[in-house]
Amino acid sequence: MASINLIEAFQDFKDAENIDRPTMMKVVEDVFKTLLRKKYGTDDNFDVIVNAEKGDLEIVRHRTIVEDGEVEDPLAQVAYSEAIKLEPDYEVGEDLYEEIDLVDFGRRAILAAKQTLAAV
Repeated sequence: MASINLIEAFQDFKDAENIDRPTMMKVVEDVFKTLLRKKYGTDDNFDVIVNAEKGDLEIVRHRTIVEDGEVEDPLAQVAYSEAIKLEPDYEVGEDLYEEIDLVDFGRRAILAAKQTLAAV
């Protein structure tokens, strides 16, 4: 699950730099959008959701389900056979939303994100 409590982890950075909560949330969002661009080449089909109340971060990728063999852009489309592995009720033409686990970015990328936030 991609939802984690980052705000507590970065509380020291926020306090040390006297950054207000909305600014900190925006910085966290921007840092993870940068990680998405590095990993996938774009952040177009991803939503980075930062919940200011709970301090949660969620990254959601959205792709359109297409017929098997017709995937032209794997970042924007997913084959029907792959989609139904996640949810058997999916149909061609529907949107597939899936959470991205922060572990998928790798340890180095997460450490780089923390360093970027520390530099703010």
